[in-house]
Amino acid sequence: MECYFCRRNIKFIDHKSIAVLRSFQSASGKIKDRTKTGLCAFHQRNLSTAIKRARSMGLLSPTAKNF
Repeated sequence: MECYFCRRNIKFIDHKSIAVLRSFQSASGKIKDRTKTGLCAFHQRNLSTAIKRARSMGLLSPTAKNF
């Protein structure tokens, strides 16, 4: 299984792309594990940083996926 971001040649994961970030969160708002997302280690680290930045800026809810 190839990484989602490697397949699309995305080097930087933007913390403002909420739709992409939500697809890598569980229903309770937790960041999905690397085995579930299928991401490489590099992009998994960048994804978690982007999700944490979006949460701190108020773009993503820290607890729930949908309102």
